[in-house]
Amino acid sequence: MRLFRIVVCGALLAAASSAMGQTRVGDVVADVPFAFSVAGQSLPAGHYIVAGLGDNIRIFNSQSSGLFVPTHGAMRTDSDGTKLVFHRYGDTYFLSEVWVTGTTTGRQLFRSRAERELAARNAEMQLAVIRPEGVRPEKSRSAK
Repeated sequence: MRLFRIVVCGALLAAASSAMGQTRVGDVVADVPFAFSVAGQSLPAGHYIVAGLGDNIRIFNSQSSGLFVPTHGAMRTDSDGTKLVFHRYGDTYFLSEVWVTGTTTGRQLFRSRAERELAARNAEMQLAVIRPEGVRPEKSRSAK
């Protein structure tokens, strides 16, 4: 029985470390409570990591290698924290923006064909914002 506990604890530790080992400084780790679309792909509700890679982001979870999504830069006047911004049309959510604490620049995703069609039909759009707790903050900068 003791060997079984050691094996189970080891497996859990390995799973947790592999998930954290995939994150880097500035990555966003979030629990998204609803299914959503990214670049024409539907993703189920769940635990996701969003990583910035130049002009792209990679969004993935422990069950998938993820998606690489093209983005463009976005600006805000104040850093009001890390957040994922979704556009919501009825029950359909589209990931729209990714922001990280400590920066005034973020990543904005291009609208997918499905989202453009909904917008063209004048469907009511609402914003849904997730402020994740699991953010790997950027390295602190010293003020001079």
